[in-house]
Amino acid sequence: MAMTRVRQRGVEPVELAAPVVGPRQVLVEVAACGVCRTDLHVVDGDLPNPALPIVPGHEIVGRVVQAGADVHDLSVGDRVGIPWLGYTCGTCTFCTSGRENLCPNARYTGYQINGGYAEFAVADAAFCFRVPSSYDDAHAAPLFCAGLIGYRAYRMTAGPRIGIYGFGAAAHIIAQVAVHQDREVYAFVRPGDDEGRRFALDLGATWAGWSNEAPPDPLDSAIIFAPVGSLVPEALSRTVPGGIVVCAGIHMSEIPAFDYRLLWQERMVRSVANLTRNDAREFLKIAAELPIRTHVRPYALEDANRALDDLRAGRIKGAAVLVRRGIS
Repeated sequence: MAMTRVRQRGVEPVELAAPVVGPRQVLVEVAACGVCRTDLHVVDGDLPNPALPIVPGHEIVGRVVQAGADVHDLSVGDRVGIPWLGYTCGTCTFCTSGRENLCPNARYTGYQINGGYAEFAVADAAFCFRVPSSYDDAHAAPLFCAGLIGYRAYRMTAGPRIGIYGFGAAAHIIAQVAVHQDREVYAFVRPGDDEGRRFALDLGATWAGWSNEAPPDPLDSAIIFAPVGSLVPEALSRTVPGGIVVCAGIHMSEIPAFDYRLLWQERMVRSVANLTRNDAREFLKIAAELPIRTHVRPYALEDANRALDDLRAGRIKGAAVLVRRGIS
């Protein structure tokens, strides 16, 4: 399933040439692929200059069916996950200083490299990760973006009380990590979303309410997963002096002007860009130890557009996952 034109707002069945595996790559038979909000930003035209045609999908789980001659850490039959970050140059100042997520030459799965809305995917073996054995394919898929980006955002927070704005795929994973680490989670959902509020409380949130209301206690930090710029001043208004607001999405609507008093007293606003392989190693170790209850809604591969529409309309609690029929 591929996007063939800009702002297509969906995908269509496309027959592509059989992928050629390079010496440092692996060919993976896709078993499951999460449907991420970034996929929406790709197909809706929010992200510029996608490769065309492009197969979206960067929360891929499958098994290696072919390995290049220079691949030594993975073998045929290994179950791996393929995330958003698909390639970095390894030589720029960002790569050599532990910040490969900012590499100007980076390429991304499902955006510049064909992704997982397909039967097979080719990936650089250095950017693949073994899947924790305690997860089946569908429940593992959201770990490889919602989990990874959520974890990178979570690592930037501080203090015992953390607010989460937008309680979707990433939030429902990271909330469980925070609760496990004895932090208080305050979940903010769209006004009137009673189902989302109950979902957050069921996962251990201390409090859950509307995104435009005050929590019962001030926040030490907040993560904004919803792509809504107006939530930045809203979250700042709920944090203590020295508080941190982390914008965790790759795309966000315009942030409105706000009074300097909201930023004063050493409050901080920062963004999260992509991920590093070290983020993946750290998070997957935690995911193997907990384990995390990923809540998924499965869709057949041919129903990818319905999954995208449901995500766009906010009809999914947890994560949508495309599951290939006949693949275990």
